[in-house]
Amino acid sequence: MSPELRLSFSLMQADELIDQLVLPILAAPMFLISGPKLVIECCKNGIVGTFPALNQPSSEGFEQWVMEIQNELARHHRDTGLKPAPFGVNLIVHQSNPRLSADLEICIKHRVPLIITSLGAVSTLVDSVHGYGGLVFHDVIKRRHAEKAAAAGVDGLILVAAGAGGHAGCINPMPLVAEIKRFFDQTILLSGCISSGRDIATAIQMGADLAYIGTRFINTSESRAAPEYQQMIIDAGASDIVYTAAVSGISANFLRPSLEAIGITPEQWNTPARVDFGKEMDEAKAWKTIWSAGQGVSTIDDVLPVADLISRLKLEFKAALETQIDVLNRYR
Repeated sequence: MSPELRLSFSLMQADELIDQLVLPILAAPMFLISGPKLVIECCKNGIVGTFPALNQPSSEGFEQWVMEIQNELARHHRDTGLKPAPFGVNLIVHQSNPRLSADLEICIKHRVPLIITSLGAVSTLVDSVHGYGGLVFHDVIKRRHAEKAAAAGVDGLILVAAGAGGHAGCINPMPLVAEIKRFFDQTILLSGCISSGRDIATAIQMGADLAYIGTRFINTSESRAAPEYQQMIIDAGASDIVYTAAVSGISANFLRPSLEAIGITPEQWNTPARVDFGKEMDEAKAWKTIWSAGQGVSTIDDVLPVADLISRLKLEFKAALETQIDVLNRYR
């Protein structure tokens, strides 16, 4: 990695991160779906790309991915003169994840610009990341979780609202953003059903600083999703999303046809599985055939390269803002 690129990332603050982006978007780290190719293309095209450390079965493989991303972004910077957006890694901070310490050390060693923590906010981890100049954003689904994360010193809170893909919450985004902003004055990211540029503008209008988008990036050429998975998203509507803890022990949103195909019936949806991130990717085996998505599937009807998707989102975002100006002028 070039010294110049490493230095600029390591000294970055949250506001500086946002200023580097072509759109206020962070592509969410999706279990099994996000890999180096998706992250690199997001960053090259001006938005934050991220991936879960556990998408690699070993810490050694995880480090190779980090180095691959760093090297490719440095090469892009050198060859084009264009500075890519920063990238991030998602760490599961849960007692059943035996890799947390080793993966964190790799992030510290390579000075990963952004760490996204899930299932636990720990001040010592935050301090370790701040020690090399990195940022920490934390997933929350309710106020109590947000208060704990704020007390741990995180730089941003990712509000995972009702309808989001993966491990989502049940609270409507409007009251969730308003409630958290009462006591947290740093970076707010909003997740849940954001699939278009108009949705991004709506998230910003509600008070978020960044839109946190997952499901829309499943249907990109660079994602690791199977074509059958992407087609199921195209065919699905919001009513085809099922919120259940039957897969991993933690409530998440899944595509109904994929649950039915594996034999998980409506009678089982209310029976939680045991939470365990320690058995060498046991959860991965389930999620390979039980596919997660958010209610934003209702507006997804294609598969695009990341570059084309970001171009479309940018046009939609600007058009939505222009509409807002028209509305403002109408009510002056």
